[in-house]
Amino acid sequence: MATGSDAGKSAEAVLEWPKQDKKRMLHAVYRVGDLDRTIKCYTECFGMKLLRKRDVPEEKYTNAFLGYGPEDTNFALELTYNYGVDKYDIGAGFGHFAIANEDVYKLSETIKSSDCCKITREPGPVKGGSTVIAFAQDPDGYMFELIQRGPTPEPLCQVMLRVGDLDRAIMFYEKALGMKLLRKKDVPQYKYTIAMMGYAEEDKTTVLELTYNYGVTEYNKGNAYAQVAIGTDDVYKSAEAVELVTKELGGKILRQPGPLPGLNTKITSFLDPDGWKVVCLLDVVCITLLYL
Repeated sequence: MATGSDAGKSAEAVLEWPKQDKKRMLHAVYRVGDLDRTIKCYTECFGMKLLRKRDVPEEKYTNAFLGYGPEDTNFALELTYNYGVDKYDIGAGFGHFAIANEDVYKLSETIKSSDCCKITREPGPVKGGSTVIAFAQDPDGYMFELIQRGPTPEPLCQVMLRVGDLDRAIMFYEKALGMKLLRKKDVPQYKYTIAMMGYAEEDKTTVLELTYNYGVTEYNKGNAYAQVAIGTDDVYKSAEAVELVTKELGGKILRQPGPLPGLNTKITSFLDPDGWKVVCLLDVVCITLLYL
């Protein structure tokens, strides 16, 4: 990938970039069977805002971005509807999204009164702790953990993915993408370990929750969840670091860094060692990342 004056760059120099880059979690992309129904669910049940919606008839899909604030400052959910496809397989690898809320009991009652989402775990303290949580399921089967917290600039606080080797996954996101290990917790009585990875503290931003279930090394990922997008100041340097780390830990570059045709931005995409897709891009505004 490196050419010219960059060709002689050392591995140490390449891996300095993720530490210096001002990366930010931008959005998660996934597929839904009825876009208007899901928009109604998220706005009425979860209090999200419809940020923008775009129909692309020549490609036979429509997408919509929802969240709790502008895309240039907040994380968003990019919902994609493919014409004529009303059902997808979520698989076993994707876990859930999480929403922070000051009153999970009240939020749960709002959800129960709707006709589009349902509560699958009643609100109450977590086992062995004091944090109040609940779980809700949307019409397509995606799970949302509701976490009771004080005021936060980013209510969309987690994307949970299951991995087959937690230490390897932690190292990949640290070295390739400059994330920090915010906390790690082993729960032997339930045979799992979690790691929270991100670019700021959990109550300030969206984080990746990586979950390892004892003895499970791979998962069926289905065809519903697509990817997470991360903003970067330089897609070329980011791709160079990712490519170097994949040689050590696994994964692969899917799209070499470069301009996205028809749009004023540059992107690169890759798979992590567990096969989860990540896209790095320069500009969050007015970009469609998923080609289906």
